[in-house]
Amino acid sequence: MAKNEFGVRPLHDRILVRRMAEEDKTAGGLFIPDTAKEKPQKGEIVATGKGRVTEDGKTLPLEVKAGDKILFSKYAGTELKLDGSEYLMMREEDILGIFN
Repeated sequence: MAKNEFGVRPLHDRILVRRMAEEDKTAGGLFIPDTAKEKPQKGEIVATGKGRVTEDGKTLPLEVKAGDKILFSKYAGTELKLDGSEYLMMREEDILGIFN
């Protein structure tokens, strides 16, 4: 990621996530109206911090990297609006899993 692409760089064990769009219809073929949709819990990491700093001053690197597609908890992170797009800033511990 370019240094000033988003105008913000996550610190320590924080990550910047762009939500992935949810499906517009169910597996059975029914269309879901916008008013009934929940915010997606899937996203793509667009920027990461350098890692968690331990009490003795060492930095533990993150297990995730920019470009990873992740699943996160429903109420994770802080919503940000950068350059007209919505993002989430969250800690690595809020990630439930990485899609293969």
